[in-house]
Amino acid sequence: MRFESTAQIASSDSVLPCVRREAGPWLCRRGFVGAAVLALLFTAASVDANEWTRFRGPNGTGLSHLEGVPRTWTEDDYEWTVSLPGTGHSSPVVWDSSLFVTCGGENGSRTLLCLNAITGETVWTDTVGLGANHLHRKNSYASGTPTTDGERVYVAYADEEHYLVLGYSLEGEKLWTRDLGSFSSQHGQGVSPIIHGDLLIVPNDQMGPSSVIALNRRTGETVWQSKRNHRRTSYATPFILEVDGREPQLICLSGATGLTGLDPQTGNEIWRSGELPQRTVGSPVFGDGVIIASCGSGGRGKHMVAVDPTGAGDVSGSHVRFVRKQNLPYVPTPIMWEGHLYLWNDDGVVCCVDPKTGENVWRERVGGNFSGSPVLIDGALYCISEDGEVVVIDASPTFHLYGRSPLGDASYATPAVANGRVYLRGFSRLCCLKAGSN
Repeated sequence: MRFESTAQIASSDSVLPCVRREAGPWLCRRGFVGAAVLALLFTAASVDANEWTRFRGPNGTGLSHLEGVPRTWTEDDYEWTVSLPGTGHSSPVVWDSSLFVTCGGENGSRTLLCLNAITGETVWTDTVGLGANHLHRKNSYASGTPTTDGERVYVAYADEEHYLVLGYSLEGEKLWTRDLGSFSSQHGQGVSPIIHGDLLIVPNDQMGPSSVIALNRRTGETVWQSKRNHRRTSYATPFILEVDGREPQLICLSGATGLTGLDPQTGNEIWRSGELPQRTVGSPVFGDGVIIASCGSGGRGKHMVAVDPTGAGDVSGSHVRFVRKQNLPYVPTPIMWEGHLYLWNDDGVVCCVDPKTGENVWRERVGGNFSGSPVLIDGALYCISEDGEVVVIDASPTFHLYGRSPLGDASYATPAVANGRVYLRGFSRLCCLKAGSN
């Protein structure tokens, strides 16, 4: 099978093959981010307010300190809305005035868009033609979120024959393409790459031979590849753990391996928590000295572990602090905030949990079904229901529901926060809510 690419960009001197050039405003700009910013600690305060560079923002924590975002609003309060050229469940990523988001076409095409993050105007697009493979009813051809380092934007797509990773300049020039080989999955691809220093780290836990791969982010060349046991495809996105003066760890999750801590410079395994009984979809999170991860099936989380990441080798009998088997998310990723773990479950039940014991502080039903993950903005949790309502509650040991606000489109996506705005993605629509807008 052959994959093809077409692009629409604002530059007249592109040398891309198969390109259709269109004039347009020059709205993207280059930037730079150092390794100290990329190896994020677990606070949103360390990140510039104009950046949301990966799935769930700063190191995957989902935390933002932006003030003035409404707790409830109407569709008239959006600063802008745009229709997207296809369907997808990925989240936007943002660097200054450049917003990047992916869409999938019915024939299997995958499109990366650059929009002006302030106005919503399209700056450039690039479309890659891949095969139409089987998808779970809640998956799409654009479920993996891009990532950016301020110099380039990176995206991963897959069909059964190809697992493509692509690097672009912020102005839309395709700089490199890597094909990592076939991708075997019951439900399609949906994991997101991340950046650590000079490395672009690509999870590749599938039904066939699996690995975690680190590429040189400038060239796409392989730096290291760490082989992994395989069983079912994992949809969990990793993060970098860097606390208490310890060496950084790359935290990865799949059902076949459980939680693992790898050396991000070499891919060598530091510790492993042991196999989990079912599929992993939600991503791991860290707080209060433990890493939290869950697995499940049939739209319900069924098994959660809390692991102390200070061990070595097989830590299944020594560093698992608790196991929880009720009221668990399957697809949504939890939030850790001010000594509490917030579990936003697929069926609309939300739990505030003590991360030291795994016991509930409160359990409440907010209603609806959820496939996107919550983000925390100025002490409140925002999560989009599958029907397209944004539900906002207090992130507090005392439950408080602020209300429900319309998106105007069904959604399985997770919000992004940057430039004093919240970006809310539906199946085929992107809405921008400005802080102080009502």
